[in-house]
Amino acid sequence: MRNITKRVYSVAAAAASLICAFALSPVQAADLGGNCCADLEERIAELESMAVRKGNRKVSLTISGWVSEQIVHWDDGVESNTYITGLGSAFASNVNFTGKAQISQDLSAGYVLHIEAITSDVYTTNADTSRGGAAITGGPPNSLQVLYSYWYLKSEQLGRFALGQISPADDSAVQMLDSSGSLVAAYWVAYDVFGFNVRGNFAAGDSVIWGNASSCRGFGGGPGDCNGLPVNIVRYDTPVFGGFSGRVSWGEDDNWAVAAQYVNNNFGDMTVKGLLTYSETTDARQGAPAGGALEYMMASVYLQHNPTGLFAHAAWGQIDQSVNPLNNPESDTYYIKAGARLKAVPLGATIPYGEFLRATDSAFVVNDSGTAERSDDVGRVVAGSEATFWGFGVVQEIDAAAMSVWLRYREHELDLPGVDTENMSTIAFGGFINF
Repeated sequence: MRNITKRVYSVAAAAASLICAFALSPVQAADLGGNCCADLEERIAELESMAVRKGNRKVSLTISGWVSEQIVHWDDGVESNTYITGLGSAFASNVNFTGKAQISQDLSAGYVLHIEAITSDVYTTNADTSRGGAAITGGPPNSLQVLYSYWYLKSEQLGRFALGQISPADDSAVQMLDSSGSLVAAYWVAYDVFGFNVRGNFAAGDSVIWGNASSCRGFGGGPGDCNGLPVNIVRYDTPVFGGFSGRVSWGEDDNWAVAAQYVNNNFGDMTVKGLLTYSETTDARQGAPAGGALEYMMASVYLQHNPTGLFAHAAWGQIDQSVNPLNNPESDTYYIKAGARLKAVPLGATIPYGEFLRATDSAFVVNDSGTAERSDDVGRVVAGSEATFWGFGVVQEIDAAAMSVWLRYREHELDLPGVDTENMSTIAFGGFINF
């Protein structure tokens, strides 16, 4: 694209010179000192200097991204306040550099460099921190972090091989099925309250954050989407066969994942999508217990009636561990969202929705007293605990600006045996604009 732009500039400059040479009389040309089109050529040179350049003309360069910010009012049963934040790591405002080169008719090579601008990360805000630092890197507010950095080789016949910092095969897999337009407002991660403590009469030293009300035990975020961050891996994606595709990834120390997916946007009047994944890690930095592994499974289905815009999205996730000195139970998380894409106004689709999440045997309790029985594992998961998140909202798409705005309410509840806990609620208004 940049080659074409540069050629246009060159042709325009040459054309301008020819026009001046043939259209002006010798006297006029003399009066202008031989620079009849100096102003035009100067402007063309200025435009050319502003164009994005690249060293290798054989590789394309595309710059894209989005800016996303929201205002969140929260009430944790003891305190309330209002914060302005981004949408958090992996959904934050960003600049995305992508490129591609065609090696042969079937084979291409490319790259992705995705850099996020963390103004205030919603995952690290809490009652004492109104401006959160970068969740992935631990950097301060107003910092940059690299989300993706990888290269790939792609064959239409054989699939795609990628190497670098990239999503594992199951990262955000459930979210990516959602084509309702409500994803920016609602999915099964408790991002608005993730870092807030659950209020209650806990035993001395015990605490639970809302992000651990349904816990991934250190294996990514929560309640859903464990193994939910890009890591340094190799990944292979198969071609699509009749709507079916698969992917597998391996890396870090050790993180591996597989996923199988089906997508059909024209199943009669329906859009039908399905997903099944499995992942495992033995990396202590990702929460794996000493000498063992964390194991995570997900299944999801998305259905949409295309003529009416009615949709439903359901997901299930289960996490367990192979070495278990604290006898942590299996934890299950269930999520459903339903709504409609309505053509109510000329701006774009209006999308009302409701959502409900239930997680069982899932609350992850941390104790800072340093007791031996609570330090020989990544934490203790309380059997009989139950988390419930529910909410509703509306998203308005603005097609002319590639933008969405939303207004959302969510209620967060945690039942923990032997502890009286307070519910937490949030009201959020935000916007998301692509470029």
